[in-house]
Amino acid sequence: MRVEVFTIFPDVLAAYAGASILGRARDHGHLDFRVHDLRDGAEDPRRSVDDAPFGGGAGMVLAPGPLFASVERVEAAPDGLARPLYLLSPSGVRFDQRRAEELAAGTGFSLLCGRYEGVDQRVADHLVDGALSVGDFVLAGGELAALAVVEAVARLLPGVLGNACSAGDESFVDGLLEYPQYTRPADFRGWRVPEVLRSGDHARIDRWRRAQAISRTLERRPDLIEQRGGLRPEEVALLAEAGEAGKVHGAEQHG
Repeated sequence: MRVEVFTIFPDVLAAYAGASILGRARDHGHLDFRVHDLRDGAEDPRRSVDDAPFGGGAGMVLAPGPLFASVERVEAAPDGLARPLYLLSPSGVRFDQRRAEELAAGTGFSLLCGRYEGVDQRVADHLVDGALSVGDFVLAGGELAALAVVEAVARLLPGVLGNACSAGDESFVDGLLEYPQYTRPADFRGWRVPEVLRSGDHARIDRWRRAQAISRTLERRPDLIEQRGGLRPEEVALLAEAGEAGKVHGAEQHG
């Protein structure tokens, strides 16, 4: 998969992408990660990419000229630009696990990092294919959001994770948060690992983990349960088996 990111801080993204999961994905040929400096599209000696907003107001806005020039230069190269191209913006559609899965199923995509007070609207209207937001909060720029998107997608690519089953057990898979995890020692400062995890009964462990995932989601993110249409009958039974049937109250069930 090819992923391209346009930013005024290319070294920041390149450094992170050389480490951990992204670094391994690149080394093993699963991810072709490319970073482009938006300042390369500037025409003045100072390599300016921003200007004051029309109508006044605080801060500066990324100007359309350097952004269009940067993207079009890459698009004109022999291997072109990985599309779709998304702007990272608080006003974009929410990026979640489902969107990560959709992007992972494709051949590539590109991200444009906003900065300052945002980007000229003509960039959003005529250059990019859409906009993504990683949450209802504001960052100084889109670089951290871009890294979050790239890592969320890359770890879903075949061969990237050391354990092929890892991605299937994580939070937001099937609309649930992940179950609690424990490691050695079995007793740490008097806090013991649940007996079921030391039982060796893998079927029982699987049921316990599923029940914990359901219980945790009901407590912390009931909106996820609502989005998936409520609890399923077998999930209600799992909660009852785990002694947590009281948490079912108020959670809509579906057949």
